[in-house]
Amino acid sequence: MEKILYKLPDLPYGYKDLEPYMSEEVLKLHHDKHHAGYVSAANALQEKIWEAREKKTALDYKSVLKSLSFNAAGHILHETFWKVMAPQNSGKNKPSGKILKAIEENFGSWERFKIEFTETAKSVEGSGWAILAFHKEHGNLNIIQVEKHNVNFYPEQAILLCLDVWEHAYYLDYKNDRAKFIENWWNIVNWDEVEKRFNKT
Repeated sequence: MEKILYKLPDLPYGYKDLEPYMSEEVLKLHHDKHHAGYVSAANALQEKIWEAREKKTALDYKSVLKSLSFNAAGHILHETFWKVMAPQNSGKNKPSGKILKAIEENFGSWERFKIEFTETAKSVEGSGWAILAFHKEHGNLNIIQVEKHNVNFYPEQAILLCLDVWEHAYYLDYKNDRAKFIENWWNIVNWDEVEKRFNKT
């Protein structure tokens, strides 16, 4: 069986390209340190599991798999997070097409969706994420509040849009003003990517 490791993806834009809403300093720290850390930890845990299987030795499965869930989810969410942002002058920052229609049908209006998503992100306790997801079984859109990277996320959800509200995502730019960070983040959402992800569901 082929052993496949996680890889840190390149950013789809330059470190300065999301300014003034997200600084070069924050983007470098977030991508090169935090995201890279999750990739490294997830791969080390996979190696530990593979080694135990080969040697037929025991593992503390509860501890190892809990840590793998946290770090692998951190990698996957960050990989998505980079893709669903784009520079403000990219022409990708306004919702349209099928995703806009689906948002209006599910939430009543674009304005209502934005309020719900914003409040979800603002009210995450501690560190976590706000996610717009498509429920594969029910065929509708859901907003999910995730703590850490993997707590409260439930199965059958395809991630369309995610916002990282861990402090490392904004503290150097906004101090403890999470609300201001969220307000400014709306300017750099890549709705072309969200539409693409929605069309694949």
